Amino acid sequence: MISLFELFKIGIGPSSSHTVGPMRAAYDFSILLRDYPDVIRVEVTLLGSLAWTGVGHATDKAVVLGLMGYLPDTINPDLADELVAGTKACKEIFVGERAIRFDPATDIIFDRETVPPVHPNTLQFTAYDREDRQVLCRRICSIGGGFIIDEAHAHDAQEIKHDVPFDIPSGQALLDITRRTGLTIAQIVFANECALRPAHEVTAGMDKIIATMMGCIDRGMHQEGVLPGRLAVRRRAAALYERLKGDRFRNVRSAHEVMDWVSLYAIAVNEENAAGGRIVTAPTNGAAGVVPAVLRYYRDFCPGATLEREYDFLLTATAIGGLFKRNASISGAEVGCQGEVGVACSMAAAGLAAALGADPLQIENAAEIGMEHHLGMTCDPVGGLVQIPCIERNAFGAVKAINAASLSMRGDGSHFVSLDKVIVTMRETGADMSSRYKETSLGGLAVGFPEC
Repeated sequence: MISLFELFKIGIGPSSSHTVGPMRAAYDFSILLRDYPDVIRVEVTLLGSLAWTGVGHATDKAVVLGLMGYLPDTINPDLADELVAGTKACKEIFVGERAIRFDPATDIIFDRETVPPVHPNTLQFTAYDREDRQVLCRRICSIGGGFIIDEAHAHDAQEIKHDVPFDIPSGQALLDITRRTGLTIAQIVFANECALRPAHEVTAGMDKIIATMMGCIDRGMHQEGVLPGRLAVRRRAAALYERLKGDRFRNVRSAHEVMDWVSLYAIAVNEENAAGGRIVTAPTNGAAGVVPAVLRYYRDFCPGATLEREYDFLLTATAIGGLFKRNASISGAEVGCQGEVGVACSMAAAGLAAALGADPLQIENAAEIGMEHHLGMTCDPVGGLVQIPCIERNAFGAVKAINAASLSMRGDGSHFVSLDKVIVTMRETGADMSSRYKETSLGGLAVGFPEC
């Protein structure tokens, strides 16, 4: 089982695999340093996709913050740049009261030559003593969604094991459990979560996740200006919000305009993500706008919406996201954007269907539709920034999720291609995909943009 609180992590932008994961890895290494009093200097090497797009994804910034002792879910995003600037100026970090030399300009190495043997997102942390001898070395893989694993144990640690009442290895197994027990998918996941922590903590945690998602949408709809990075992409959510508010007073409106609101919600979130704001991985930062946008659509536009059904949305989305994480990948560097926006669309489609009262077969169908029409989607961010096409791509993923839920609920849940088959296909497609299209910014739109 993969917990709701492992898939939906509160952190900062712009990337779960390139920012949240590396920050957590650096933080863990800073804790290790406390047991090595001889260490006077630290060096960090970024390999694979982290080397190619690390600057655009703020990986270097994340590493500095993590070594300083900050975590993605507790750091104030508004202070992050100031903290990093301080370390760059003094060229040292503190482990307790002890100063350790660390100059981000020279001690963060972008190794674009070495091919990491286990995962394309790999960091190496090395600590040295006064004689410049290596005292400690750790290699960590950031495997998507903010998850990190030690490279040495990666093959044994892909599956996070919990003692829970319901094992969910596949979509078919999930459907079998619903038939055998009469429980909904949301009730099955809730039972598993309650095996890990008290029920009131599960509910409180979901409240916090929902509040963070909705707060991110609200902030994003009111922020103006230019996003960080050399592309100088101008925020547009605020202007779109003002136009949509004005449209409310028109005498004639098109029914499809509700989708403009959904797009607005997703764009608002991903502009906040691109700016390094407070975000919830859903299941990644690059795809963080899809689930909140569809959840907000349910809250704002679906008659009879309730908080309990919002819980059902998140719990059901967790079941679907866990299947992709367990049986394929949610890492853009591993399988392309089908593993990010595609998985988010599948999760949101299932969640919305559940919130609207669909049965388990219809929910599984909604999830299958959501991914089926993202198969083969590349991860090709222009300039290595989580902006083009990532921001708009979330808007389209959200709209597709609503359409998938609607189509599934017009039927009885029967369909030719199962969710399990789509998950396998996504994994195989990702394995066949050239590395140029997997978050390296070496192919696709990332290289075509300068010619436009």
